This record gives sequence, C-alpha cells and structure tokens, in this order.
Amino acid sequence: MHGPVAEILQFIDLTAYSITFLFVLGFIGGLVSGFIGSGGAFVLTPGMMSLGVPGTVAVASNMCHKFPKALVGAIKRFKYGQVDIKLGVIMGIFAEVGVQVGITVQRYILEKFGQAGSNLYVSFIFVMVLVIVGSYVMRDAIKTKNAIGDAPSPALAKRLQKIELWPMLTFKTANLRISMWFLVPVALATGMLAATIAVGGFIGVPGLMYIIGATSIVASATELVIAFVMGLGGTLIWAYYGTVDIRLVMIILAGSLFGVQLGAIGTTYVKEYMIKYVMATIMLIVAVSRFFAIPKYLNELHVTSFTDGSVSFMTQLSFGIMCFALLTGASIILFNLFKARGLENALATRG
Repeated sequence: MHGPVAEILQFIDLTAYSITFLFVLGFIGGLVSGFIGSGGAFVLTPGMMSLGVPGTVAVASNMCHKFPKALVGAIKRFKYGQVDIKLGVIMGIFAEVGVQVGITVQRYILEKFGQAGSNLYVSFIFVMVLVIVGSYVMRDAIKTKNAIGDAPSPALAKRLQKIELWPMLTFKTANLRISMWFLVPVALATGMLAATIAVGGFIGVPGLMYIIGATSIVASATELVIAFVMGLGGTLIWAYYGTVDIRLVMIILAGSLFGVQLGAIGTTYVKEYMIKYVMATIMLIVAVSRFFAIPKYLNELHVTSFTDGSVSFMTQLSFGIMCFALLTGASIILFNLFKARGLENALATRG
C-alpha cells in the first residue's frame, strides 16, 4: 500500500458467511449488469459496505471486478447486435478522464476525514443519485409502457442531434448522428461517478438514452464497453494506492461472470420498458438501504449523537433492505426471462 490512504483503510476478515454472501451478491450483481448494462455496482458497492468493507475499498474492488465482467457482457450482447463499439470506445476514453478526477476527490476526503468520512461521502452520493435517476427512469418506464407503438425518442436528444457542431459523429448500430461535444459531458460524469461510487452506469445509461438518443437496449449494451475501458484504467490507479482487495474481487467475479451472461440473454426476451422498470426499482430500494446506513457514519464523525441501539437497528435495517433489493431485482429478471422463454417454447411447439 502507498501513502496515508493505506494507513487509514482496513480490509475485512473473510468468514464462510461473508464469502457466501459475496458470491451471491456477485451473481445478482452480474445478473443485473447483463440485463441493464450499468455494471451492477449500485448493488455491489452497498452490499460490500454492509459487510463492513470501507467505502473506498468497496469502490476500488468493485471497479477491479467490473472490467472483466463488462467485457464478457459486451461480447455476449455484441453477438445480439446490441453494442455500438464506436460509441462505447469514444465515451470510454473521455470517461477515463472523469475517473482520474473522481479518484483524486476520493483520496482527498479519505485523508482529510478518515474512513467514516469516506463512507459517508459514498453513501450520501449513492442516495442522492439513486433517488434522482431512479425516479426519472421509473417515470419514463411508465410512459414507455403506456405509449402506443414504438416509444418516442427523448425530446432533448432530438434537439441535440439537430445541432451541427463540429465534429459530428455517426453511430450505425445506435442509428444516430450527434456532435462529439454532447458526448463529452455525459462521459466525464460517467467516469467521475464510477470513481466515486463505482457506478458509472447510473449516468452512462440514462445519458445515452435521454441525451444522446440511443434506445435502452443499445444504451445498456454499449455502457458495458464504457465500463470496460474506464474500469481497466481506474483499477490500475486504485491498485497503485493499495485500495483493491483482490479477495473480494475474485469471489464477486466468480458469481457475476455466470450472472452477467444470464442477464444478457434476458434482454433478448423482454420489452424495453421492463429494463427501465428493473433498473428504477432496484435503484429506489437500494437508496432506502443506504439512507439508513448514514447515521452510523455521522455518529463516527461526531456530527450526531444517536444511541448505540438506534444505530445498530438502522444498520441492521439497512442490511435487510439491501437483501430485499437483491432478491427483488433477481426475481424480476428471472421471472421475465423464464416467462418469455416459456412462451417462445410454447409457440415453437405449436408451430
């Protein structure tokens, strides 16, 4: 480990319970990642923190496990014709710049306020982003479901695509043409958020859908390419500072590599609005989970004075809601996957 960051952080002890939990966490995170293309980190980072993993270690380890998993998911969905490689690579390069900025901010907070300050920062950003993005995506999912015929393209994306600002870029798979300068802010925000809470997909997927104008299928698939590019670079930097716990990485990766392929298969059987429903539902439940974890960190920083009993109750409640979010997300995806596959088999049998 290197510098003051390494002196502050402590890696957790692994038990049979924590190893099992991490493996299941990895499987469900992979399932969600393959299905909605967000990397699944909005499940994995809070899940690790609920076991006592420091926020910075959870973010760094998550980023490390993400890029090989994202590569597997991207290859799988590329075979289904859902990935725009050109869009993913360009966005990934600019996202990498955002990653560097995010890591710098994370290190400053950790050195200035310690592990409790870092945990509070990660949790607060999580809750804020989850509520804002989750609510917006849920509203859009309802509108998409109720729309007659194909879902209309977002109005903002339509307006931006009409602005001729050099250099203009054409993306065949995404079926759109837009100025590079509208890609850059989305990519930078994706990278900064990835380095802050290991969840670039929160910004990346909605950004590709509502600002760039890609469909939810192409956006979720292309985000996997972005996650691979920025995850690889971010991992190397986090590893240099000694914040990657390779044990957590390997356990989660073992579960998630299987889950990500199953999730990717699921996208070929469901309607677009269902991907948005799943994404929004899990986001909002996890937001509640992280909210109840915040009092513990506030107490550690001596900002509040909740009783030990109250903090213990809220911490356990946070963990329980997290488990509920995992089960809910996995259940929705698997139910829709097997239901659609059953209908397909029934039609094939009749034919």
